[in-house]
Amino acid sequence: MEIKIVKQILEWNEDVSKQVADLLSEKKVCLINVMGSPGAGKTSLITDIINRLRDTFRIGVIEGDIAGQIDADRIDKMGIPVVQLQTDGACHIEAMSIQHMLSYFNLDEIDVLFVENIGNLVCPAEFNIGEDMRIAILSVPEGDDKVEKYPLMFATTDALIMNKYDMLPYFEFDDARVERNVLDLNGKAKVFRVSTKTGEGAASFVAWLSDRIAAKIKV
Repeated sequence: MEIKIVKQILEWNEDVSKQVADLLSEKKVCLINVMGSPGAGKTSLITDIINRLRDTFRIGVIEGDIAGQIDADRIDKMGIPVVQLQTDGACHIEAMSIQHMLSYFNLDEIDVLFVENIGNLVCPAEFNIGEDMRIAILSVPEGDDKVEKYPLMFATTDALIMNKYDMLPYFEFDDARVERNVLDLNGKAKVFRVSTKTGEGAASFVAWLSDRIAAKIKV
């Protein structure tokens, strides 16, 4: 009985996810789901993308957190439309929450909408939210075994960002192992080595991302 209930929830989420995707497709808005552990650098990556692409695309952000609005305040100071989504303890964001949040944006004035998902490597990967792309972030200090421990996150991502790459000399982190494990799970994933602090690797990633966004909105 318990398994049946979980299945019904997932099926319901898929229905709403499709409604979100259909609406954003009609409005030509690209929805990007950014996932990773707390402290992996999700907000730093999003702010770096904003700084690099704000003259090319009209950007909005949904900030997901269990509580607080620290990251949303940071985005707001950049002059970017942002809505804070507080889950009150839930470990992931569901499609219905995104559907509700969309009403706070003028979708006719948005090209790309980033969703910073709740910080963990398990639950967010299980729920589609109507996204066009999934970006998973794994920072060097977290360790190089996370792909093997949390495969679903990396099996469903379009791009893996190995972030805080400038810290590689200070940790026992085998980036070749991470890339190999990701590509074994997901041969279509793109892997980028990035430091949002130094800027290393960011231009290559943002160029790839920009092409994907442009293809979605048909610039």
